[in-house]
Amino acid sequence: MLKSSDLARWIEKYAIRAELITLPVSALTVEDAAQAVGTSPARIVKSLLFLIDGKPVVAIACGTSRIDRRSIAAYFGVGRKRVKLADAKTVLEVTGYPVGAVPPFGQRQSWPTLIDHRVLDHTEVYAGGGEIDTLLRVAPAEITRVTGAIKLDLLSPPIGDR
Repeated sequence: MLKSSDLARWIEKYAIRAELITLPVSALTVEDAAQAVGTSPARIVKSLLFLIDGKPVVAIACGTSRIDRRSIAAYFGVGRKRVKLADAKTVLEVTGYPVGAVPPFGQRQSWPTLIDHRVLDHTEVYAGGGEIDTLLRVAPAEITRVTGAIKLDLLSPPIGDR
């Protein structure tokens, strides 16, 4: 299992403009994380692992948002039933990080990354920092630069599916 120290080395190795913040409490929920750093839940972002026919895709959205699988399916040109949210065991095996602490980058491999356009409305956000008591403070533009993330509306179904 990877830890925040592994993420810190990755950030340093690739000269990423980001900072890890160790919290005095565990941030198991978006609300806990927001309270711990004194910000709104909208500035906490989640990195979720989806599988399309078993192939990983990372989707990044504001923490209180609910990602619509139809948006991911439409982007990849597959039916929504082929897009599955990875379970906790798979998330740990694939990314190296536990659910709730997955950073937007610094995982064992890189995969296609999608970012909800609303994340880019913020100048700075907080993301999983590798452990439940660590957050990553970073600009959304830096996430996009590092991951090559594709900007989409991940919260609404595509127009033909509404």
